Amino acid sequence: MAQCEVCGNDYDMSFEVHTQGAVHIFDSFECAIQQMAPICEHCGVRIVGHGVQTDRRWFCCAHCARAEGVNAIVDRTGIPA
Repeated sequence: MAQCEVCGNDYDMSFEVHTQGAVHIFDSFECAIQQMAPICEHCGVRIVGHGVQTDRRWFCCAHCARAEGVNAIVDRTGIPA
């Protein structure tokens, strides 16, 4: 068994996430998302899907990026934001 690094639960079905040279242990996707998902700089939601990125700024969608003055973002549909 391994202990979740977010909630501390010692769970027999915990899993590892390997990213950027580090190994993280979680007992649920909920904990993994809480620890690892970026946060939209406009609305504050955890970005679980693709999201959009400009430089080092993350947004959940082109709408939020535009609200923060980032006009060059294009949604995945290919329609200019």
